[in-house]
Amino acid sequence: MYVPDHFAETDPAAIAGIMEGAPLACVVGHTPDGLIANHLPLLAAPDGTLIGHVALANDMHRRLSDGQQVLAIFRGDDAYVSPNWYPGKQVTHRAVPTWNYEVVHVHGTITFEHDVARKRAAVGLLTRLHERRVNGAAAWRMRDAPADYMDGMLAAIVAFRVTAERVLAKSKLSQNRDAADHAGAMDGLRTTGHARMADRMARRP
Repeated sequence: MYVPDHFAETDPAAIAGIMEGAPLACVVGHTPDGLIANHLPLLAAPDGTLIGHVALANDMHRRLSDGQQVLAIFRGDDAYVSPNWYPGKQVTHRAVPTWNYEVVHVHGTITFEHDVARKRAAVGLLTRLHERRVNGAAAWRMRDAPADYMDGMLAAIVAFRVTAERVLAKSKLSQNRDAADHAGAMDGLRTTGHARMADRMARRP
């Protein structure tokens, strides 16, 4: 990924925030038949390992070998930025359209886990996180489902972990514009329904 210095995201908290806010990652790997890509919800463990699972019917766990290099892409907010939003454009006309976005690339090695305990742990961690976000104290729990049904569902998946080796992150938030144009971009984003990105721009030091 091309990352100019002024767009490089190096704050660990900001990187974690992008990943947590966009947990459906695109996992890319190379096979003898070419590249494959799967969109999978991932959870970052405290040690930086990414935890997820795929359907048993998904050939990903057969086409990639344990220890093989993969790339997990977490794509945060993105939005079109019009040059009309820059006050400076009205004076110099030296402005063109662009796109603001935040993204994290995690390079690492993948290991597949077929034992029931590992699969149960992966599902439990992922569902606990997202259910608590959505339902709070009423969160769905694995034990809410009949044991035989849950056993069947677990038999139909393969868990995996990605051991992160390199993390590259980019926050392209109009840092290359002067204060007036930066503020104009934030105002424009708010009027076009991208208040979350505008807020992120405002919070960035």
